[in-house]
Amino acid sequence: MRVLVTEKIAENGLQRLRSAGHQVDVELDLSPEQLLDAVPGAHALIIRSATRVTPEVLAAGSDLVVVGRAGIGLDNVDVAAATDRGVMVVNAPQSNTLSAAEHTMALLLAQARNVPQAHAALKAGRWERSKWEGVELSDKTLGIIGLGRIGKLVAQRAMAFGMRVVAYDPFVTDDRARRINVTLCSLDDLVAQSDFITLHLAKTPETVGLIDADMLAKAKPNLRIVNVARGGIVDELALAEAVRGGQIAGAAIDVFATEPTTASPLFELDSVVVTPHLGASTAEAQDKAGDTIAEMVELALAGDFVPYAVNVSAAEASETIRPYLGLAERLGRIFAGLVGATDGPLEIEYQGQIADYDTRILTLSVQKGFFSVVTGEPVSYVNAPTVAEEQGIEVRPTSTTTARDYVNLVTIRSSGHSIAGTLVGLNSVPTVVMIDDHTVDVPPAQHLLVVRNEDRPGMIGAVGTVLGAAGLNIDDMAVGAAEDGAKALMAIATGAAVPAEVQDELRAVDGITSVAAVSV
Repeated sequence: MRVLVTEKIAENGLQRLRSAGHQVDVELDLSPEQLLDAVPGAHALIIRSATRVTPEVLAAGSDLVVVGRAGIGLDNVDVAAATDRGVMVVNAPQSNTLSAAEHTMALLLAQARNVPQAHAALKAGRWERSKWEGVELSDKTLGIIGLGRIGKLVAQRAMAFGMRVVAYDPFVTDDRARRINVTLCSLDDLVAQSDFITLHLAKTPETVGLIDADMLAKAKPNLRIVNVARGGIVDELALAEAVRGGQIAGAAIDVFATEPTTASPLFELDSVVVTPHLGASTAEAQDKAGDTIAEMVELALAGDFVPYAVNVSAAEASETIRPYLGLAERLGRIFAGLVGATDGPLEIEYQGQIADYDTRILTLSVQKGFFSVVTGEPVSYVNAPTVAEEQGIEVRPTSTTTARDYVNLVTIRSSGHSIAGTLVGLNSVPTVVMIDDHTVDVPPAQHLLVVRNEDRPGMIGAVGTVLGAAGLNIDDMAVGAAEDGAKALMAIATGAAVPAEVQDELRAVDGITSVAAVSV
């Protein structure tokens, strides 16, 4: 598949994709118009922070399977538009955490001790020792907004400097914060008591302008703000006015509302330290980001579970669950061919050991297979729930650790039909073990013929005769009787699709009540 790379990532990552057999096209510094010309025919698009993935880009990239962001922030990707189109969006959330935390500490120290200002003055021939008097970090209060991976690393390093740490994060419990010696408080309280504030949160509609004029008015005059998160979370104009008016002492800013930029009211202020989005700019972070995003894109193109997919409603696929992904999707496809249109709920049951794990990715796999057949359109892990909603079909997953005949079993039911499958033996062979409550034992083959008939002698021979006359080879076959013994079912794996005229000929055989041919 074709992978379009529009920004520089580590060569190791690119080589990984080439080794997997993909065509990697590196086209750097594209304008928005050039990107629209380059993206058609690409199955994957790898970017960093400069490339904007808009609805127009996604529309032009009609073959896109995945957009990979070599880094954390996704404010330059229209995730909602990608989800609507079934395009997976992945990032590398752990690649630059350490680099971002260390850069936060670098700016914290630079702001406290006026390092860049004194450096510039001395390089310009001015010895200004008294002018650039700083403050110590020890015994000061650091307020951390966003106590995630980076915020936690900053907290640990700040404590090593003897700082008291408070934090605001509505998604972190008091107990979890206490375990790392951090006190949680409200945002207003944090701003009111902090000597320094660092920001570590995503840019969302709720966080844009979070630090504004009203918030700054609640701060102590010695407050210093450090932002290595995302531009726009801090109102740059309000911050500049607060620093200029002595309302707060200063700031250190690495990210800006518009990037790249060489103009900001903050650049005019001596007590503000600025860097050009260097939070992830270390050799180590670049290598990690490139390697990680290449791995995620490779998984996405292979149709496998992708751990860092931000628009897939499943958090994990454990080693116990992962082998069942292909089976679940194939069962969904076979069931769609078996049941045809359905207006009832799609009930999916997980039995056995797999019920102890997060099975959401299995539910998505079933939907992916089922709705691909039902709609005739490509369905992915990303848009499967949306397609289900559009089709008006409720999906009802249930789990029970109580195992009956198999260690693990995946069962689908809807509109009076059912199918179940499992992995059999040491080699975990995918096997269909039940169709419409008839016990069978056949592989989830590409071509499957399901024949219902009266349970009487000669029926297997009659079906075999029709198929043989049509030149159709039987690769596998299972016969299951219903509990009442009056009806039987044949599940036949054929070497090729059974033509409609052959199906009609089978329906005309005395004793055959129904015929369904499923090709997936």
